[in-house]
Amino acid sequence: MRYILVCLGLMAAGCTVAPTGNLDERQPPAMPNAPDTPVRATDIAVQSFDQVAGRVKPIGEKTCRDSGRSIRCDFQIFLDPREDKVANAFQTVNNEGQPQIVFTLGLVREARNDDELAFVLGHEMAHHIAGHLGETQMNAQLGAILLGTLAAAATSGATSAIQSVAVDTAQQAGAFVGSRQFSKQNELEADSLGTVIAARAGYDPVKGALFFSRVPDPGDRFLGSHPPNSQRFETVKRTAAGL
Repeated sequence: MRYILVCLGLMAAGCTVAPTGNLDERQPPAMPNAPDTPVRATDIAVQSFDQVAGRVKPIGEKTCRDSGRSIRCDFQIFLDPREDKVANAFQTVNNEGQPQIVFTLGLVREARNDDELAFVLGHEMAHHIAGHLGETQMNAQLGAILLGTLAAAATSGATSAIQSVAVDTAQQAGAFVGSRQFSKQNELEADSLGTVIAARAGYDPVKGALFFSRVPDPGDRFLGSHPPNSQRFETVKRTAAGL
């Protein structure tokens, strides 16, 4: 089975270079280090991706259908074979609303084992099942409308050109802030549900989540899109322990 990138939607949700339960804010223990496993050859990594996609896809689709949400659950899974793309995976939808998940070749190469690929794939499926893409778009639109309206009122006495610039700038800032409003929580929710999907497909999500130990830690930055890697790993461990 081979999945090749053919088209992308206009918006995407998910995590670059990688992110339901109690999402507490207490500082989790330090992230454990992954075993020093060598990078797999490209042909072996791509073959593993095909096999993992074939096993996880029906589990993710069943989990989606069982959610009871009125959404399409016929996932398309693509591999972007371009050498110049950074390690990345994300979820989007096409013009018909069909969910699509894209892995770049860089991320497939970076994964040290099938458990890591399965966890990342389950995580991206979870974004769609939980409706995070639509939520992010809505929050961005609301933020843009709110700050744009405030800017228009604040510059009501200015020239139309000045007011137009102020409103455009405020709308861009509002869209950014709005899109970040729940992004960290969404990542943790996708980690949790992705854990369930990967485990149901026969993979070890805790082993798969050690992927976080090899990627840059975003920390806990203001308006950052992702929570600390250690918090994400603890979410996976807690979810897996309850299965």
